[in-house]
Amino acid sequence: MEKKSNNQEGYVVLIVTFFVMIIMLGMALSMSFLIANRQKSIANTVKSTQSYYAAEAGIEDALLRLKKTPQISSLSYSLNVANAIVSVDIPGTIGISKSLTSQANNAGMFTNVKTICSMDNTQSASFHYGVEVGEGGLIMGNGSEIMGNVFSGGNISGSGTIDNDAVVSGNGHSINGVTVKGNAFVYSCLSGARINGDLTYVQGGSHTCTVDGATNMQTQEISQQPLPIPQSQIDNWKSEASTVCSSLEVSKLSGNNKTVSLGPCKIVGDLTFGNGDVLTLTGTVYVTGNINLGQHNSINLSSSYGSLGGALVADGAINTGTNNIFSGSGQTGSYVLIISTNSSDSAISVNNNSSGAVFYASAGAVIISNNVSVIEATGYKVIMNSNSKIQYSAGVVNIYFTSGPGGGWKVTSWQEY
Repeated sequence: MEKKSNNQEGYVVLIVTFFVMIIMLGMALSMSFLIANRQKSIANTVKSTQSYYAAEAGIEDALLRLKKTPQISSLSYSLNVANAIVSVDIPGTIGISKSLTSQANNAGMFTNVKTICSMDNTQSASFHYGVEVGEGGLIMGNGSEIMGNVFSGGNISGSGTIDNDAVVSGNGHSINGVTVKGNAFVYSCLSGARINGDLTYVQGGSHTCTVDGATNMQTQEISQQPLPIPQSQIDNWKSEASTVCSSLEVSKLSGNNKTVSLGPCKIVGDLTFGNGDVLTLTGTVYVTGNINLGQHNSINLSSSYGSLGGALVADGAINTGTNNIFSGSGQTGSYVLIISTNSSDSAISVNNNSSGAVFYASAGAVIISNNVSVIEATGYKVIMNSNSKIQYSAGVVNIYFTSGPGGGWKVTSWQEY
């Protein structure tokens, strides 16, 4: 009996020991599993953190490229950051913004970062009228027509037609000879003029013109307003283009069928085109002399401008030649701004139709030749010859430009997505 009892006790001890070992093995396996998962989690956290900072590095690289080349065109590229592969996308400009994206892949751990940048110190030129004129006034020839509103700081005279409203600021100024199909606001409306809408004149002025609508009188002088681009902005563009252009590239434009890219840079003296040349502006070009465009030439903006406008500025007179083409970057809202600071009555002579340019004479006159159509003309004085036409485009209400050496990009948002 004693022997049997001892055998049973040994058997129980064996069973208990077996179960204890199983429990200890289970605990060891559980702890090993937990440790392995913890190590994997830590490793993934490290990889994820590395992936995030690699994506941030991609954005930083893109911002550095924007800083060096503010008018950079769309660009997609890859770079290695430690063990991560980063894909960066710099799109074209939409409005005045770019949405930069960066995706980092660090051993299968993906991180996406997006940054919105907008143009800093942009200048918006507010062309609210088909024609905006300073104190030099507007002269319209036979059959000339303005399809849009007119604001003039001087007299409006001649025999053309304004399809919309006409506003003439300052006491003593008048509308004489032209037909205004909309309403007119002026100090005096003289015989020979016809207003299809209502006339509002200023007390002390005369109203001997023909008025189809109502005639009203006001005591307050019609306020003057400055031209849309201040001289400080023009000076900024000149400063931006302070580096002298390549004389070799400029000389090509005096030949025929040459393709040249310029800007930002300055041409000292005149710029004279040959025939069939193509000039692509990659930045502001400032000409200290005159510009003569010749025949069958093209001036356009680089695609890097996106929806922004670009400027060609001259201190001398500008003659657009014949059968020449002006065009923006290809995106809506992009136009070539042709500026002359010359004070003569031939500061800008527009001799051919143009749908992609805005003409601006800050101190002199814009002359639009016979049978020529443009989308907008602004100057101290505007002269429209017979059968010329200004067909205003609503797209030029606000044209955005970089504002010279102070212009650049600023970050407006930065987030992981």
